[in-house]
Amino acid sequence: VLAAFREHLRRLGLQDFPCGLGSWVGGRGHSRGGDPTGQEEAVLLGEESPEALMELLRDRHSPWALPPDGSRQDQHLREMAVLTPELVRGSNVFQVFKSLRIVGKGVEEVDEGLLQFQHLEELILSANQISRITSANLPRTLKVLELCCNAVADLQDLCAQPPPELQHLGLGHNRLCSPSQDKYLTADFWPNLVSLDLSFNNFTDLVGLVSQLSSLQKLRVLVLQGNPLALIPTYRGFLVDSLPKLSILDDIYVGPDERHQFHGLAKQTELIRSEARVVVSVGEIKGVPDPSACQQLEVGSEAPVITYSYCVTYEF
Repeated sequence: VLAAFREHLRRLGLQDFPCGLGSWVGGRGHSRGGDPTGQEEAVLLGEESPEALMELLRDRHSPWALPPDGSRQDQHLREMAVLTPELVRGSNVFQVFKSLRIVGKGVEEVDEGLLQFQHLEELILSANQISRITSANLPRTLKVLELCCNAVADLQDLCAQPPPELQHLGLGHNRLCSPSQDKYLTADFWPNLVSLDLSFNNFTDLVGLVSQLSSLQKLRVLVLQGNPLALIPTYRGFLVDSLPKLSILDDIYVGPDERHQFHGLAKQTELIRSEARVVVSVGEIKGVPDPSACQQLEVGSEAPVITYSYCVTYEF
């Protein structure tokens, strides 16, 4: 993660024109005293005022403008590098960040370098190649941890010393499964968790998972869609009745009418069947010859008979 962060800073060019402390910084590169002649000389030497440098950063037609895919935080950093460049030099830059977003950079390891971000509250590491994450390398100030679209299959290391104030944990599109990971989704590890995303994993035990999630007293938002257990016919009703404090389930608001409709379902565990039926209909196949279209041989013909057979497979 730290290597990806440093590469991102390099691309922002915080020490290059029009940012940083260079000869282009008006009134800082040389000592002029109060000599008005010196001010004129400053202009001749190519020095720029902070206002002019900021205009180069903010004008979208400027060669130094932030690319369209740049974030608001990137722009804030570049403007700081003009107005207060000493705050983004060396190790000082780590103290500036409260939110860090490194998406799709091929990160495989969450290293201890993250501990330098002493004020970090939000860490987004989606769409990387992280298979395990050690909680000892996470800042204790974290409130949001997003690990969507990685290869996380085990939460043991993450739950060794989890950030105590974490409010959102995003683990969608990973490789978690029941029942081995259910035990790590309790208030013992996440006492302040408000939002939990477990979508598109391999959780199959609905009753077992809910028994663990019920200890999360502050949980209000839960996403479980895309797991095999979501195919159970009584899936939503069982969750709504089992977790009475839940406000949003699978991005859908849980209203009073729905709670009344499913009241008492949590006690009827005999209705929870760990099975589902999927019906797939194939409307048309292209690229395979139709056997019925082959020319029919005349009755009594002595010509050799040639037959064809085809095998079509479907991967789910």
